[in-house]
Amino acid sequence: MFGTRKTWDIGHALCLQELWNKDLSLDASLVEFLMSDEDDGSFLSLPAAAFSPRRSLTAERTDPNTRSQQPLIQDKVCQLQTCIHSEEIARHLTGGGVQKLQEEQLSTKPTGVQVRSDRFSCLEEEQLVGQLRTQVEELEEKLFNQTQELERLRSELGATDLEKQLERLVVENERLKQELNSCRSSEFQKLDVAAGTCSCSRCPHRQEVEVLRREMSYQENQAQLREQHLAEVEQELRKETCRVEGLQEHLDESRRRQREVEHRLRLQLQDCEEQLAKQAAAPPRVRYVPQTEADSQKVRTEMQMKNDVLQEQLSVQKQLLQELKTQLNESQRTCTQLRTQIVVYEGEMERAQSQLEAEMQNLEEEKNRVIEEAFIRAESEMNAVHENLAGVRLNLLTLQPALRTLTVDYNSLKKQAQDFPSMLDKAIRDAKQEICQVISQVSSTSQDLLQKYKREMNLRKKIHNELVRLKGNIRVFCRVRPVSQDEQDSADSRTVLSFDSDDSDVLYISNKGKTMTFELDKVFPPQATQEEVFQEVQSLVTSCIDGYNVCIFAYGQTGSGKTYTMEGVTSDPGINQRALRLLFSEVMEKAPDWVYRITVSMVEIYNETLRDLLRENPGDKLDIRLNPDGSGQLYVPGLTEITVQSPEDINKVFELGHMNRATACTNLNEHSSRSHALLIIIVSGFNSTAGTRTQGKLNLVDLAGSERIGKSGAEGSRLREAQCINKSLSALGDVISALRGKYAHVPFRNSRLTYLLQDSLSGDSKTLMMVQVSPLPGNMSESVCSLKFAQRVRSVELNSSSRRHENSSTSSSPTHNSVELDSPPVTPGQQCWVHTVFHLQNSQQLPQE
Repeated sequence: MFGTRKTWDIGHALCLQELWNKDLSLDASLVEFLMSDEDDGSFLSLPAAAFSPRRSLTAERTDPNTRSQQPLIQDKVCQLQTCIHSEEIARHLTGGGVQKLQEEQLSTKPTGVQVRSDRFSCLEEEQLVGQLRTQVEELEEKLFNQTQELERLRSELGATDLEKQLERLVVENERLKQELNSCRSSEFQKLDVAAGTCSCSRCPHRQEVEVLRREMSYQENQAQLREQHLAEVEQELRKETCRVEGLQEHLDESRRRQREVEHRLRLQLQDCEEQLAKQAAAPPRVRYVPQTEADSQKVRTEMQMKNDVLQEQLSVQKQLLQELKTQLNESQRTCTQLRTQIVVYEGEMERAQSQLEAEMQNLEEEKNRVIEEAFIRAESEMNAVHENLAGVRLNLLTLQPALRTLTVDYNSLKKQAQDFPSMLDKAIRDAKQEICQVISQVSSTSQDLLQKYKREMNLRKKIHNELVRLKGNIRVFCRVRPVSQDEQDSADSRTVLSFDSDDSDVLYISNKGKTMTFELDKVFPPQATQEEVFQEVQSLVTSCIDGYNVCIFAYGQTGSGKTYTMEGVTSDPGINQRALRLLFSEVMEKAPDWVYRITVSMVEIYNETLRDLLRENPGDKLDIRLNPDGSGQLYVPGLTEITVQSPEDINKVFELGHMNRATACTNLNEHSSRSHALLIIIVSGFNSTAGTRTQGKLNLVDLAGSERIGKSGAEGSRLREAQCINKSLSALGDVISALRGKYAHVPFRNSRLTYLLQDSLSGDSKTLMMVQVSPLPGNMSESVCSLKFAQRVRSVELNSSSRRHENSSTSSSPTHNSVELDSPPVTPGQQCWVHTVFHLQNSQQLPQE
């Protein structure tokens, strides 16, 4: 109901007193006259009833003070006109009598007695007028103070209409609360009936009933809070009512005192008027005084000046009277406007009252509709509850046999639970016996499996080596490098090589209109990857772990891809790094039965001079000697060996070796390798189970370019390098020819290269030759020479390979450098991670179990 109230805020409404002061510009005396009547409160009740923004519209229509304002305003206007008229007459009479007396005195012949009497009468009149004016000013000041006090009291009493409105709202609120309580009681009765019928604990509508009850309790709590708030408002209202009553009493007392003061002022005014009348009616008292002509002239002049002053005062009073008339007319117009506004406001109040009644009617209808819907919903829910109750009863009848069955099962399980501890102990004893038997069987089985594993390992190695032997002790692969971008842009970019799609071991070369066929162990086309090449090589690399000597060397002209195949690039490594990574993975798979130690050395043969690439000063010359132990094996005294344990160690070793290797520019390659580079890997292993030791050696060789001197365009020192390279490669060809012809004498000592590779080219080693060729027509002659040399190497047959044990000769020398690689990076100027230890043969021991 509180939400349907409509109020109109028309801004600040001026009260009657403000209208008088603003529009009429009345002074304090006129305000006192207007407010002197006992019905002054009616002037304040008009704006409070008509302009209050928070006033109840129904209460305004019954306010009797509103209708009593019109006759009061008319009475005040009439009194004002009467007062002004009487004052004007009095002033006219007083001013006219004085002026007439002065004219008579001036027209007659002045005498000393008459002048003196007139002067005395004027002085008395002036004194009397001054006293009256003083009294009037004092009374006006008192009246102004009383008026201010009255205004303050009336402003404090402005909330009386709001109090009446609040009382009506309280009565309406009480009525609505009674209706709400009656509705709640009826709903509670219905819910109690529904709850009584739904006594089954499994009824699904019981929860809904509980929810409704909680909601009703919440609404009750809210109603109690509103009642508490209303009680607080009523208490504050009572306090304000008491304060208003006190102010009303004070106002009545002030009005009474004001009336008494006005009465006294009227009496004093009447006395003054009577005295003035008596003085005017009494004959003038004349005292004859001798006077000279000069004195008479002086008195006449003074009287003339006083007459002028009185004339000015009279004109001022007339002007004031005219202004008062103008203000009266304006006040009449203002009253007319106020009456019009009152009529408009009354019409608005009637319309608001009708709207309020319509809204109340709508709310009543809405309340009835909601109650009816709630009743229908409760009735339907009750029917559903009855149906669910019947279904629950039916389910209960069907579940009773199942309950009996569950009871029987429960008793059986309870009995089994009581017997469970003894059964558990028996099962544990049986399980322990079975576990002991299984453990003994597993132990014997593991011993058998260990023996079988050893036999299978030996058989696998034997079959693997036999497979390599059947393929040929010296295997020959050919790899054709792809055409570079610069070569494709040139005029002669066609290829002279072709491949057999059915046979990967055949290569065809078109030479002068003829096709030459070369049959090798494997031919890799230009699109072959590093991974595919290494897949064919890794079987030889794993033989090194088993204790065999393995040699893989790349042969071909400069720019054919030898270094790329052997070393590769960082993102796509070659055979060297992949072989070492494979060794690491194989070593980890064989752990912990086998313990391996891998050492790496890098040497270079430059101008038939052997150089250690891992030394701080690679310019020192090294020599190749026979092992003094009588085994016939070769070793290099003072050669640096670095133990590697991870791929990071390998990268550091390669970085140092590449920095020390000699390269130069030729017509065939901008950075041609002008020396033979050898990577020597020694793998020493110890089997803790069998107590055996193995030692294998892997030589990875990147040979210098095999092109002819005229083809390379070398001059000066480069010419001497080419001659030395051709000499070493020629010596390698002589060794291959001798091995092919099975001569009794093989010229290994003709070159440092063949002398160092003697153990890799002898009968107890496994050798792989990787021939690199170019597909361009300009390199066809060099490619043919390389392939013919490869065919000769492929026809060489070596003796059967044998494993190298600890008691056989190894490549370790009596005096050589043994270097342990630590974590700091490898740089030529650092000496903190390399140390040289000279030791005797067989002084290097591997861990034993």
